[in-house]
Amino acid sequence: MRPSTLLWPVVAAICWVGCADDSGSASVGESEGASSSSSSGGEASTSASGAASSSGSETTGEATTGEATTGEVTTGEVTTGEATTGEATTGEATTGEDAMDMCPRVKVMVAPGQTLNVRPDPSTQGAPVGALPNHTIVDVLAIAQGESIGGVDTWYEIASGGIEGFVFAGFVACTLEEAPELLPPDGYYLPLQCGSSATISQGNFGGFSHQGKAAYAFDFAIGVGTPLVAMADGVVIHVYDQTGPGDPCYNGGGQECFPYANLVVLRHGDGAASIYKHLSAVGVALGEFVPRGASVGASGSTGYSTGRHAHVMRTEDCGVANCQSIPLSFVDVAGGVPKTNQKVTSGNCP
Repeated sequence: MRPSTLLWPVVAAICWVGCADDSGSASVGESEGASSSSSSGGEASTSASGAASSSGSETTGEATTGEATTGEVTTGEVTTGEATTGEATTGEATTGEDAMDMCPRVKVMVAPGQTLNVRPDPSTQGAPVGALPNHTIVDVLAIAQGESIGGVDTWYEIASGGIEGFVFAGFVACTLEEAPELLPPDGYYLPLQCGSSATISQGNFGGFSHQGKAAYAFDFAIGVGTPLVAMADGVVIHVYDQTGPGDPCYNGGGQECFPYANLVVLRHGDGAASIYKHLSAVGVALGEFVPRGASVGASGSTGYSTGRHAHVMRTEDCGVANCQSIPLSFVDVAGGVPKTNQKVTSGNCP
């Protein structure tokens, strides 16, 4: 079992705006949805990378759902009410020793698949200078009073990967935890939640579709909406999440649907990648660190698919989403490599 993260709010009202519920909603628009359509309120714009050809090669690109306007703020499927208006107070940043000792770093705490805006000033008035994926841990340079949102006026001045600016306290929590380091994994585990079981409907070199680039793939026969989890610690490098209910390829289709499979690709510390495909929903954002056993999304039948299942591979990291598969052996499977029709039970326990 892994140690739990030490997190605590600095202001009493922090959970009023910063603790996402199970519905995936977040409030007042400081977070951006990686899979939401569009939002009003000027905060959320949607981008996703990944488009493919039916030959198996893939190109990447960005899809943006348009500019937001003022009014109600929508983050994903839930409208969270009207954005606060009025004059923003942009008080000076402070670096008091007591406060900084208690909050040397903050951890982004937004709904799955969303990112947090970084602003040039402690207010929502300036255009974002960048965005941070969920669970990112960054150093705090100073604590500032700024625009009040939902009665909270605390902002953190942060620096991360060349981005410097301010993040709203309602979507972060103070932590003593260090930013995670991506190390070579001690092995790969089944992409299923701890203790859950599934049958391999098609294994390596399967006659139906596991040839060529997909030779070392595994198909898991699981129902729509089943959580898929990271087989090893990884960083999200590709996401495609644009196929939704009602779209022609949401419930599967022929080769013409190949480019429209929702997917997530993680880069691992050994230089390899892993892909999780045919998802009904994506639960991570580009750049997000995903620990082994944490959810990347939910299974489905999107794209080139004849029925609900999860298609999983360990691959080369070739710069696009669909790369050449490479051998994959599971720590939690006897013999390492399950065969077609074999039932497996996950030992992927965080």
